[in-house]
Amino acid sequence: MKNNQDIIVRLRERIPSFECTPGCHDCCGPVTASSEEMSRLPVKSDAEHEAALEEFNCVHLGPQGCTVYGERPLICRLFGTTANMACPNGCRPTEMIEPEVEEKIHQLIANTRQVLV
Repeated sequence: MKNNQDIIVRLRERIPSFECTPGCHDCCGPVTASSEEMSRLPVKSDAEHEAALEEFNCVHLGPQGCTVYGERPLICRLFGTTANMACPNGCRPTEMIEPEVEEKIHQLIANTRQVLV
């Protein structure tokens, strides 16, 4: 049986990418991630978390956008790639995510302990 880290790597490879609207951070609200995903993100202080939550932002949202873009959680990567989580600006990949890949992501999220990023 594969461990969650291997599953996350394989799922990331199957999520299509696309260009976002510059300066838009509509998908950068508070999100949850698995412990495997969290282990790859910088640790933030309680004060940083509280300040981000007051603004209803992700704690990793900086002045120039996502400060952990390369390691962002699966839920962040999924945004805009599926009709279920469409970009309000109409940005999207040429081809949307395959439904079975989206389902596997949702299953992983449902079956792993999630914590607030």
